[in-house]
Amino acid sequence: MANITLAVWEAIGSTPPSSAAATLDVRNGHVVLDFDADANETIYFTSVLPKHYAGGSILCKLHWMATSATSGNVRWRAAFERLEDGGPDLDANDFQTAAEATGAASATSGKLTVTSITLSAIDSAVAGNAFRIAITRVANDGTNDTMSGDAELLLVELVEA
Repeated sequence: MANITLAVWEAIGSTPPSSAAATLDVRNGHVVLDFDADANETIYFTSVLPKHYAGGSILCKLHWMATSATSGNVRWRAAFERLEDGGPDLDANDFQTAAEATGAASATSGKLTVTSITLSAIDSAVAGNAFRIAITRVANDGTNDTMSGDAELLLVELVEA
């Protein structure tokens, strides 16, 4: 059952880590998360896998735009963490191996770009499991992250791959 939506989060539905967090901002009435160009920053999203999740890889789609840049690339990283039924003690992180992808900024500032990352390391999660997704801008990857200024994350969407 590919292309079935599993979860969608707006930026306002995020949880920051204790350090190096993306920051909330507003752009024309849209709440976004700003990820700096100078340092890796992360944000978390938490949910429960819906009953229709059939298992297998998950496609994490990041809907983002540049604060002001009209060229360059952003390197994104996503990692999955199962929170129950064999998942971690919640006092420690237990994210699976992260996956990365690069997305190009739109030639028009304010236009969304969608960057997709396939998550295949999901710790045997099944429908009904609580989970968390960590999203990071890999700003210290000078080869693949070349966009100046902030990347503004508007939405995160999970789809069965």
